[in-house]
Amino acid sequence: MTIVGIPTEVKKDEYRVGMRPVGAEILVRNGHTVLIQSGAGAGSGYDDSRYDAVGAKIVDSQEDVWGSADLIVKVKEPQPAEVSLIRDGQTVFTYFHFAADKDLTIGCLERGCISVAYETLTDDHGHLPLLTPMSEIAGKLSVQEGAKYLERPQGGRGILLGGVPGVEVGKVLVLGGGVVGTCAASVAAGMGADVVIMDINIDRMRELGEFMPANCKTIYSDPEAIRDHLAWADLVIGAVLIPGAKAPNLITRENLSLMDAGSVIVDVAIDQGGCVETAKVTTHTDPIYNVDGVVHYCVGNMPGAVARTSTQALTNATMPWVIKLAATNADALAKRDHHFANAINTNRGTLTNQPVAEAHGLEFEPLAV
Repeated sequence: MTIVGIPTEVKKDEYRVGMRPVGAEILVRNGHTVLIQSGAGAGSGYDDSRYDAVGAKIVDSQEDVWGSADLIVKVKEPQPAEVSLIRDGQTVFTYFHFAADKDLTIGCLERGCISVAYETLTDDHGHLPLLTPMSEIAGKLSVQEGAKYLERPQGGRGILLGGVPGVEVGKVLVLGGGVVGTCAASVAAGMGADVVIMDINIDRMRELGEFMPANCKTIYSDPEAIRDHLAWADLVIGAVLIPGAKAPNLITRENLSLMDAGSVIVDVAIDQGGCVETAKVTTHTDPIYNVDGVVHYCVGNMPGAVARTSTQALTNATMPWVIKLAATNADALAKRDHHFANAINTNRGTLTNQPVAEAHGLEFEPLAV
């Protein structure tokens, strides 16, 4: 049987937890041991007593969890203090976003763990089912946060996205027509803003044209079109994704001069390095900064702000895989399921994800399955 460990998240302003009490209940019923660090679920509304009641063992420290567990289930990428606790051969199941963090990549390689990344696990439809729920939340939040920072007291232009009769509505540019972009555009259009979604996938734009409302249109993304619409937009949502790879840089610092002072950029792609040259990771405590008159919101764990919703959505998607991992091991599961194999980014000192290797100039070795 497997010892499954759930540490308290230590990333700043992170309130999600890797497993709900019901997940612990299922694992315990199947004969596994579940270690919950005290307070791990508090930020999502699950206190220790809920875990204790279903048979999980409450432990005091992260050292207790990392030092005993065969399988670690988390939400965010291991922080430096956690990397030092990883044991050789230990399986860590979480978001890693390695392409944006060379130090983390090297750290996990040196520790010899099996890094199973939520964001690169695939399905038969070519989707990323463990990334999708957080992308949906981040997309919806991006407009909510962008609308707030367009307010004048927050440093914005003083624009109400939906406008009022007789007054021009706000203008929202969404870069990327995937899950994040679609959710962002839907919320912005629902608020009454004029919305433009840009993408390079013409088939996807045709799909969007079928179901998005009339105040949302699609434009093919190229440098000229981006520049033209930066001058038009009040709010820009960066929603591009290349699975496992560093996000492409679509907005340069020079481009900021095209935007009106007090315009807002929300770079949801910041987890993968950001799609804006001037983007840098911020926190919920200190979420924005200003460059050349443009407000930048680049929080690296946006869904953590709505931890209760996010934890429920995430664990609905991850728990079936946790159950499989606990019942077998990463090697055996990868041999049976190529979608799971795609989630293994490092394997006992070997880097097995090619986009990550290319992002950092490191040696790549395909996973042997």
